[in-house]
Amino acid sequence: MRKPTIQDVARQAGVGVGTVSRVLNNHTAVKGLTRETVLRAIAELDYTPNPHARRIAGGKSYTISVLLPVLTTEFYARLLDGLETAFQEARYDVAIFPLLDRSRLERYLGSHTLAYQADGLVMATYNLTQMFHERRLRTQQPTVLVDAYADNVDCSFMDNVVGGQLAGEYAATFSGALYAVWVETELDQLFTTRVFEDRRAGFTQAVQDAGRCVQAEYTSSFDTLAARNTAAALLDAAQADPAGLPCTVFASADLLAGALLDEVRVRSLTPGQDVRIIGFDDQPWAASRGLTTLHQPVESMGYEAAQLLLSRLGGFKGPARARRFEPRLIIRDTA
Repeated sequence: MRKPTIQDVARQAGVGVGTVSRVLNNHTAVKGLTRETVLRAIAELDYTPNPHARRIAGGKSYTISVLLPVLTTEFYARLLDGLETAFQEARYDVAIFPLLDRSRLERYLGSHTLAYQADGLVMATYNLTQMFHERRLRTQQPTVLVDAYADNVDCSFMDNVVGGQLAGEYAATFSGALYAVWVETELDQLFTTRVFEDRRAGFTQAVQDAGRCVQAEYTSSFDTLAARNTAAALLDAAQADPAGLPCTVFASADLLAGALLDEVRVRSLTPGQDVRIIGFDDQPWAASRGLTTLHQPVESMGYEAAQLLLSRLGGFKGPARARRFEPRLIIRDTA
């Protein structure tokens, strides 16, 4: 069976080949009704454009580079889902560049690396504000930050202070001791992120405003075994105190909350009664385990970041824009 051509699409849509080409290249000159007619013809014919020809005709790579810390966490998997959904809708490919260490990030700061051959750049999570001010990052190509904020570049970010406040306000409504478990942040300032600092600031302020205090704070690296050891230390202290239970624990990431939940059950304690647990992230497994947590619209944040970048690629020349997202408290069995 013969593969449909761009001429077939133009014929079925009743437009010229040039109009079909402009739709495929997301040109803003094509009006809504015409665009819909062309897209419908593309779908009906199951037409797939030749990517090589498209790149030559448009003078673009139709690729977006995404720089992010790691690939192995659920958070970044969800973030990539949101980014890729938007870019695929606009017929852009995504090239992912994991920044596993400082040397790799420094290498990517160079202007001739593969990451900069794309039409646009997405940078995830790092607090890159200072780099932009120092012009250590190339800004000639459209760039967007996601899960990070800077006042001179488009960004899509989560308000983690508000998330921490919501956790603190809710934790303060329970009687008994309050505990908190924080994520150990990177000491290398190049890799600093304010995410967990902001959660901590919001939580601490809300607890103080409620006239309460945190009895003890623990820190864990973002590792399952380390999180379990931290959970054991916290529960050892709580059980050694005659008035230690019931208690309420805010774990600043669901990975930490999940480890605590496991340790609570191993000790034959009852989650939600002996130990109330509040997490942060609302990972896909949180509902099945009954975890009370702060839901982050991670996919939406990624999708909106992609839309900001696509608008720049489409010709938007206005000032930097910021899209702010707020977590919301999801109450389940553990608190």
